[in-house]
Parts: sequence; C-alpha cells; structure tokens
Amino acid sequence: MTVAFTSGKARRAGIALGAVSVGLLALSACDKPTPLATVTVGTSSVNAEASCRADGKVLTEEKVTTCLSSVKTSKSIDYSPGSTLRLGVDPDVVEHGDKWLALLDGSPIFSEPIGTTYRSFPNADVFATGGQSAAPKTRKINIVQVNKDNKPKAVWGFTLKHDNG
Repeated sequence: MTVAFTSGKARRAGIALGAVSVGLLALSACDKPTPLATVTVGTSSVNAEASCRADGKVLTEEKVTTCLSSVKTSKSIDYSPGSTLRLGVDPDVVEHGDKWLALLDGSPIFSEPIGTTYRSFPNADVFATGGQSAAPKTRKINIVQVNKDNKPKAVWGFTLKHDNG
C-alpha cells in the first residue's frame, strides 16, 4: 500500500489558492457600495446612501420630485441655532466631472453646483424665519448629484431637527 504524501509547501499553496478563490467568489457576489453623503453639526454626524439613484443615468423629473419630498426615509440630526453645518459627499460623487448641490426645503443653499467633496457653513441659522413666524421644528436638507449638464443623477435626504438648546 502506498500513501501519497504532499509536502507542506504544496499543501500551503493549495490552501492559499482555495482562500483566494473563496475571497474572489465572495467579492463577486457583493454589489458595489453606493456613495455616501454626510451631514455634520458640531461633533455629531449622520451619513446615508442615496435615496434615489439610477446607476449613473439621469433621474426623471418625476423621480427627483418624489425623492425631494420623501422625508420618511431621511436620516435626522439635531441642529442648534448658530452651529456650523457641514455637508460632504464621497469622492465618487464628483468623479468624471459630476458636481453636487444642496437644497434646504427645496431652495438651493449655494448658487452653483460644486465639484469638491465638502462644504462648511459656520454659524448658520437654518431655522431663522426673519421674525415672520415661529421657527419650524424640522428642515429638510437634500444633496443632489448632477452631471456636466446639471441633470440630476442621485439624491440624498436628511432632516435637521431644531434643538432649542
């Protein structure tokens, strides 16, 4: 009777090859993660995946309208008047010439879409009403990724909750 002996080196090579194969199989079964957007107030932050996204294609006007009004799916963060509001996006969002803009209750926060990953607003008072009425309890922040033609490709939603301090 003969017994097949394999060297330790051959055995380790076989185990390594098997581990690599299993790792590649596991990676191929995963979807590519979607880019995140982040809202930071003081030392607190929340991030989220896009609530609407068309895998690089332009979103329809109807889809964008639905996404902008969808508060139920947005993550929330407390906001105290005078706090610094920071908005950010993953670098993937601004690759290939895309830009992003931010909306506060549907109105643009800055005049032109930007191609950087971060924007800060020190001492922002997002709940100010100009003395016209009582401050709302929540405000909706949306981040919208746009292509070179300013057509929307993705929308992230967040809710700022008024923290009376």
